[in-house]
Amino acid sequence: LPTCPTGVTLLVYGQESNTPSISFMNEKGADVNLGEGGEHSLLFYNNDTEYIVISDLGTLPQARASTTGRSRSSLTKIAELHPDERTINPPDVLFASFVKDVPEIGLHQSAPLPVRMQPLVYTYIIRYEFEHGVEHVALARGALAGMAESVYLRNGVTSEQSATLLYDCELTEFGAMAKVRSFGVPGFPDEYYGRAPRNNQSRLYTLNLEVRLSNGKTKEFTFDITPQLEKQPRGGIITVTGVRVEDNENLSDSGFDVTVDDWGEHEDIDLPIGGQQ
Repeated sequence: LPTCPTGVTLLVYGQESNTPSISFMNEKGADVNLGEGGEHSLLFYNNDTEYIVISDLGTLPQARASTTGRSRSSLTKIAELHPDERTINPPDVLFASFVKDVPEIGLHQSAPLPVRMQPLVYTYIIRYEFEHGVEHVALARGALAGMAESVYLRNGVTSEQSATLLYDCELTEFGAMAKVRSFGVPGFPDEYYGRAPRNNQSRLYTLNLEVRLSNGKTKEFTFDITPQLEKQPRGGIITVTGVRVEDNENLSDSGFDVTVDDWGEHEDIDLPIGGQQ
């Protein structure tokens, strides 16, 4: 389960202007001066994140969270199936809350305002179950394509634009696994669990596994997991079976050092500069 956030950002939107004022507080809350000008709308989100990028805060309906970019040029099959997708890091744990109307409070007066922060990021447990040859695998990493690139902070709806999540895997006795955070599937209009997802048959969800063998060679696997994602729009368990590495594929040990992090194609991470946008 995600831990309690350690920092919260509050944006206050007035009726006469969409330019918000910004306050920062801890997870227990704080006294905030909303100023004058009638009713206000409030937007809260936790700010103790590493990969989350917040944008379009000046226009409340468009305020959204995305994550940093990351490239992996070895994803040839994913690039063919999802040619328009950006490759990204999995997002951090993210919570948000929106209060539409807060009545004007008189001078020298105060009023308590309980706020429930709702999760906007969900976890998929991904299992790659090997049928043969797991003992030949030294390192593994994966990709999950077709997922939402961003989420709108005001209502929790995910964007229609899709992206590919890149992540490392842990080797297990059955093969490999990963816990991957995501905004969920694109175009999911749940309004915090209020509505069911649309049945969009045109979307494709693809899972990738790339393994580095102990002889230094790499092998790539691709799986169509559309039926699994259609039933699990925000978090769940994804399982693929029958993965094989044949014994003759791991012949001629090259002496490659499998303990290094930068194996195979180099990965670039696009970090945001200058804080929030």
